[in-house]
Amino acid sequence: MTVRIAVVEDILSANDQLAAVNRARLGAAGVLGINLMASPGAGKTSLITRTVIALRDEYRIGAVDGDIATTLDADRIAALGVPAVQINTGGNCHLDAVMLQSALPRLPLDDMDLLIVENVGNLVCPASFDLGTHRNVLIASVPEGDDKPYKYPVMYRGVDALVLNKMDVISAFDFDVEYFRRGVEVLNPGLSFFPLSCKTGEGLTAWLDWLRKEIRDYVSGNPR
Repeated sequence: MTVRIAVVEDILSANDQLAAVNRARLGAAGVLGINLMASPGAGKTSLITRTVIALRDEYRIGAVDGDIATTLDADRIAALGVPAVQINTGGNCHLDAVMLQSALPRLPLDDMDLLIVENVGNLVCPASFDLGTHRNVLIASVPEGDDKPYKYPVMYRGVDALVLNKMDVISAFDFDVEYFRRGVEVLNPGLSFFPLSCKTGEGLTAWLDWLRKEIRDYVSGNPR
């Protein structure tokens, strides 16, 4: 007789319960949480720094940076004058709700409006673990190729917004934006889409306006 033990289901269920606690904690402080995911090198930290520079005079921003090792990215963000916490996963390929729960007490949540969480660079595992944030954002980049929605459907299906970074080098790559978009639309119809360049600033306004609206809508529905 074969007995099936649902280890994966149990792990995800426990994670979801802790994620709900994290979400409630952010909600009590009136903080909108964004989970930023991407493959390595797509531009997560670059988008965060661009966003912080553009919005730090309008909103109180904090950050959590997840990485396997080093504090390089968190140091870059903290240098902009915002609180930043580093989580080193020690080899794990994603953040989870337990890790975020450990970081929240190290942030001044009552003095924040927006928390940006930079997940570990990976297009597989982060899609399965709810952190307790309110929005999931994926960054794709032109050098990765236009086939990623077809290869990583779970990741593209589960996000609220999609950034296509490094548009400044699109002429150097065989990247078909329409083919890319068709793959995305099949998985996530009507997904908010922001082609931009963190290097040149092209397209950043639309992304920032979307984020402003998300913060306003969240705060209006969750007054402190």
